[in-house]
Amino acid sequence: MYALNLRTIGTSTGTTVPKDLLGKLRVRAGDTIYVTEAPDGSFRLTPYNPAFAEQMDAAEQIMREDRDVLRALAK
Repeated sequence: MYALNLRTIGTSTGTTVPKDLLGKLRVRAGDTIYVTEAPDGSFRLTPYNPAFAEQMDAAEQIMREDRDVLRALAK
């Protein structure tokens, strides 16, 4: 378990993330991480963007359904 301390940074509140946690998340300075709320009220910190994942799922479905059309357009 990791404890992240909140600090005042200008007029905002921020935290520092330990180096080993950054490694486990596979992120570095400048990357975006997302906080999502689970149905049980807990929160998840992840580099995974749920909105992007939904868009990719839709794109994959279209590519499967219209494979022949996309193949013809690629020529």
